[in-house]
Amino acid sequence: MIAERQASQEIKSLQIKTQLTNCHLTTSRLSEDVDGQSSSRAGARSTRGRNQSFLIGVAGGTASGKTTVCDSIMQRLHDQCVVMLAQDSFYRGLTKEELKDVGSYNFDHPDAFDRKLLRNCLLDLRRQQPVDIPLYDFARHQRSNAKRKVEPADVIIVEGIMVLHMPEVRELLNMKVYVDTDDDVRLARRIQRDVALRGRDVAGVIEQYTRFVKPSFDQYVGPSRKHADVIIPWAREENTVAIDLITEHIRMKLQQPDLKRIYHNLEVLPSNYQIRGMHTLVRDVETCKADFVFYSDRLLRLVVEAGLGHLPFTEKTVTTPTGQQYVGVDFAKRLCGVSIIRSGESMENALRACCKGIKIGKILVHRVGDNLVEQELIYEKLPADIKDRHCLLMDPILATGNSAARAIQVLLGKGVEEGKILFLSLIAAPEGIHKICSTYPRVKVITSEIDDGINREYQVVPGVGEFGDRYFCD
Repeated sequence: MIAERQASQEIKSLQIKTQLTNCHLTTSRLSEDVDGQSSSRAGARSTRGRNQSFLIGVAGGTASGKTTVCDSIMQRLHDQCVVMLAQDSFYRGLTKEELKDVGSYNFDHPDAFDRKLLRNCLLDLRRQQPVDIPLYDFARHQRSNAKRKVEPADVIIVEGIMVLHMPEVRELLNMKVYVDTDDDVRLARRIQRDVALRGRDVAGVIEQYTRFVKPSFDQYVGPSRKHADVIIPWAREENTVAIDLITEHIRMKLQQPDLKRIYHNLEVLPSNYQIRGMHTLVRDVETCKADFVFYSDRLLRLVVEAGLGHLPFTEKTVTTPTGQQYVGVDFAKRLCGVSIIRSGESMENALRACCKGIKIGKILVHRVGDNLVEQELIYEKLPADIKDRHCLLMDPILATGNSAARAIQVLLGKGVEEGKILFLSLIAAPEGIHKICSTYPRVKVITSEIDDGINREYQVVPGVGEFGDRYFCD
């Protein structure tokens, strides 16, 4: 098994170098100056301006086809920069006591890996920082003095039997893939490879498999499939349908904002010139109040309609004036809106225009700066049966997310299911998105644009200023 992994590691190293070479070529082409001369600016990124890489974990038992799956994904993502890391690079060096009886050491146990180093390397790569990957000497069972420098990339693929078992690694992954292959097929593959390529005898392969590999698979590797986003059945032939679907999903994610790739419960309205034009007007300090209100209402209507599109529906058949049947859908029933006073009240007209006769509640949260005071909940007026309704929580500006989080706590305290809450905003800051999407993963957050961040005055920048003042005051 160790010899097999050493050979596999050498192959993967070549693959990484090839991919990085392609990435550097792409980057150098993109950084050419106007006069055609190549720029050598320090810090040029191969990720084409993205703030975070897309991390994929591929797990599965020994000889399940993990490397083949990774290779297939890399080949299909030829227009992206892809780096593949092997979990085997992060074996820890054996102690003197362990080396004395290395034949009894279980290399298929989670403790055989330096989990902290693996996590730190993935964190640095995700933050667009280059890392030094250790090179493991399988002959000495120690790390060699040499290291391999890996640059950040659009897509980082980490492959290994324990990738989905380790929670500290699993939580960093944007996509989790498990390659599922029958145990008999995996054993047959292992015997065939070790006998033909490693000069081992069948009895020795089976003894190692039954003593270490199979028990570790049953205890750690196999159960980790429950964490997978995608389980790929992999037998004698390549599952091209699954690989194509995964590749297209990755391409789609790479086209989305970084935060959308991290949080599945975040929705950003697709941008177009109409939306950008209206944002330009409402953000302009010279825009008069009448125009500010008019274009804000138009944008808020789009956000509300996008939110309604995420509500459940039922199929409904109607008869048209021509006497024909039309199979459509029926709008969700038992809705209510909840505005966070006072800016949130600007969204009530848009909601009423879309949902005739909808009930609307109100929540007022008191803040000093951005700190919630001890008695921060000043006022609430909500429908008596709100626990039985889907709630559209409204606030046009999501800054730090503290007020929104407190309002969500109020709704949860009233018995509203977390999955029935949709938070609607016109503009959101990354800090607020992180706060709400991570704290309440079942709450859907919908916004039209994500801004750069928050300044020292807790204002979203570039932002629109004090939305409530510009909307309600003369």
